[in-house]
Amino acid sequence: MELSNRFISIKNSPILFSKPFKLNTLKLLFSLPNSTESPSSQLSLSRSLQFETLKALEWSSLCERLSPFTSTSMSHSVTRNASIPIGKSLQESRELLNQTAAALAVMQIEPLDFSGIDDISGIVNSAVSGNLLTVSELCAVRRTLRAARTLFERLKDGGDCSERYIHLLEILEGCNFLMELEQKIGFCIDCNLSILLDRASEELEIIRSERKKNMENLDSLLKGISAQIFQAGGVDRPLITKRRSRLCVGVRASHKYLIPDGVILDVSSSGVTYFMEPADAVELNNFEVMLSNSERAEEVAILSLLTSEIAQSVGDVKYLLDRILELDLAFARAAYAQQINGVHPILTSEDCEGEPSIGVNCALSIDIEGIQHPLLLGSSQRSLSEVLRSNSENSAELDGGDGVIAAERLSKSASAFPVPINIKVESGTRVVVISGPNTGGKTASMKTLGIACIMSKAGLFLPAKHTPRIPWFDLVLADIGDHQSLEQNLSTFSGHISRICKIMEVASKASLVLIDEICSGTDPSEGVALSSSILQYFRDHVNLAVVTTHYADLSLLKDKDSRFLNAAMEFSLETLQPTYQILWGSTGDSNALSIAKSLGFDSNMIESAQKWVEKLMPEKQHQRKGLLFRSLMEEKNRLEAQATKATFLHSDVMKLYNEIRHEAEDLDGRVIALMKKETQQVQQEVKATKSQIEIVVRDFENLLRKASPDQFNSLIRKSESAIASIVEAQCPSDSLLVNQVDVSSHTPQFGEQVHVKGLGDKVATVVEAPGNDDTILVQYGKIRVRVKKSDIRPIQGNKRSAATNLVPGLKRQIHSEFNQNEEVSYGPKVQTSKNTVDLRGMRVEEAALHLDMALSAREPRSVIFVVHGMGTGALKQRALEILGKHPRVANYEPESAMNFGCTVAYIN
Repeated sequence: MELSNRFISIKNSPILFSKPFKLNTLKLLFSLPNSTESPSSQLSLSRSLQFETLKALEWSSLCERLSPFTSTSMSHSVTRNASIPIGKSLQESRELLNQTAAALAVMQIEPLDFSGIDDISGIVNSAVSGNLLTVSELCAVRRTLRAARTLFERLKDGGDCSERYIHLLEILEGCNFLMELEQKIGFCIDCNLSILLDRASEELEIIRSERKKNMENLDSLLKGISAQIFQAGGVDRPLITKRRSRLCVGVRASHKYLIPDGVILDVSSSGVTYFMEPADAVELNNFEVMLSNSERAEEVAILSLLTSEIAQSVGDVKYLLDRILELDLAFARAAYAQQINGVHPILTSEDCEGEPSIGVNCALSIDIEGIQHPLLLGSSQRSLSEVLRSNSENSAELDGGDGVIAAERLSKSASAFPVPINIKVESGTRVVVISGPNTGGKTASMKTLGIACIMSKAGLFLPAKHTPRIPWFDLVLADIGDHQSLEQNLSTFSGHISRICKIMEVASKASLVLIDEICSGTDPSEGVALSSSILQYFRDHVNLAVVTTHYADLSLLKDKDSRFLNAAMEFSLETLQPTYQILWGSTGDSNALSIAKSLGFDSNMIESAQKWVEKLMPEKQHQRKGLLFRSLMEEKNRLEAQATKATFLHSDVMKLYNEIRHEAEDLDGRVIALMKKETQQVQQEVKATKSQIEIVVRDFENLLRKASPDQFNSLIRKSESAIASIVEAQCPSDSLLVNQVDVSSHTPQFGEQVHVKGLGDKVATVVEAPGNDDTILVQYGKIRVRVKKSDIRPIQGNKRSAATNLVPGLKRQIHSEFNQNEEVSYGPKVQTSKNTVDLRGMRVEEAALHLDMALSAREPRSVIFVVHGMGTGALKQRALEILGKHPRVANYEPESAMNFGCTVAYIN
């Protein structure tokens, strides 16, 4: 480039720091707009400067922080190489941020599973180059295609959360998942065993079938010959092996005559054993070799066909891999945002243009509150975790209280580092001049702004408070650090000016320029003059330029042009330590003498320097300046306190407003949810109660079978009492009001329907007349309980139902078909579908087997109806024989005039 050549020739002159050099450099700076550079060289220079800026801002270190959160080898490689995508336009950057927000929402529900996805780009390139892919490589392609399709289907099945998934769905929406290719590979290859399947082609199936038959014949032949040799003493044990790709048998050299006309394929190292191919096996071995070669050729043909299809789909596969990489990086950014408690920034192109947000201050083009440098924050978090781990390991040596206090103190100190800063740049500002003492945080603050802008462009959330607003910058160009180069004969100042010249060449109206210690390292008067000219150039040609300086005269530019803004790093005069806070609109002192004194510098030198300062300053001016500074600080603290109080009040009001609005909007839904929850609880209680009652009934039935008739009443009362206790324990104490007058004056009668308080005021039926103990036996459904008379109230207009319709389940087993002369009681003699065995239409043996199974499966003390029909009588005769001999049949009744073709049996 012409300008660079002129500049280098000047720098190579022997007088590097002469005044003519500075004047010539100043002329060169203002000749930049007239420079004619080709678009390619401008693009190359722009990329070079952008790369150096990312290096100065330690972008690669930040990208490495994403590596632990990646799920694929592709994403891990991209983050380790600092190659994550950065939006090339405002729309791209906003889309990246939306993807991060969507991934964060999905992670709170259920993270996506990226397992099974491999970087198959190398495999695809190999296929395109004409190389034959192996079975394992084809399986890797199939596994990746299937995993990618599963990811897409998982996102599509988001259901009610589809709004959260939309930005992630758009990533994979246009992809071709090559299902046909995946199915072909799965049809031809068993990826679990990594083998080609017989069904891959008809020819392969035939070849393998013929080879299997031939191998069976060959193996059978050789086994027989080997067994004969073993019996003849020609070998210690039967030996079949392969030599020169042909199956053969082993035989001692002294017994090779046992294999007449055999071919010697190999001899053992000792010469004792010959490996011979019998004459009868030659043709079979030849056929095996031919089939083996044919099989290999067919397998190669199948692999070649699949390789060709992958090569033809190279565009779709690589596009799919790029989209999977984009999706994985979105989840990595979301996980990193969780770690740093990041917030979603708003990117704008013009003042107050961007996404709508409540409470946006349109007077500020950059509005970032409480941001921490992400690299310092990560280091702080690691240090805290290490210290806490060490503290927990040594907690046994400390008192319990002291250990807890130490951990809390460490946690609080770590949360305060790095110090959060506020970056507030007014709309219309083009140049910000930051002044202040060394070690005060100027460079760190400027780096924080630069890294925040690049993070927003790359879709990363910021470790800040509330909702940061940042303009979208096409380029972030930084001159930070020492660019001295002995190889290029550049001094510190020369390297600095060379870098600024390049920045001025490529910067545009949408660029952000960051310059640390502008024009330092030279004569102060000439440095101020050159700095003023550079800043005036940036004022007219970039979106925003932020510079740090020790030149106090640069702060006077604000008085002449409102597009300049002064800022200063706060310094505590009491502690002589920086607070690392930016005072926007203020100018700061270097406080060099105070800092030198605090660091132990010689006091005599400090006093001598102070006298020189007093000579250079008007009388009492420094005192007035100090008083003014203190008054401004007091006013600043007062305003900050008021602003903080107003912020808290506003936050409380908005929180209350949102709670009321949310409750009002979701009131119907909460009512439905509450009713549903209560219904579920009631159902669970009913289910538990029913289970307990069933246990009591089952125990009662078991005892009833073993008890004598005179024990039945006591068993019934005991079971009724247990059921009543269970029901009473599950019922509310006083859910309904009962008219005591009606209860005391009413005596329920047998068969009457009444309300029972213990059953939740359900309607039950009286099944036993009231006794002298003020208790009444009632039945609700299949449940019979004995309740107090005071817990019963009548039903108005009650109509008594017939007692025959309310036969209790427990007494039915006792009194139905009960014979006082019998010691054993059976179930009711009522024919139903469950206790009937119909043998009609079956053959005799089939009917016998069916009847035997039915008798074995019947429950004890039950009745079974065997329907055999009339017919020829063979089926009836066989059924009666089985009933007479079966061990479970206690007795049976032959058919009667009222029940032809059916025999009733009683089961033990």
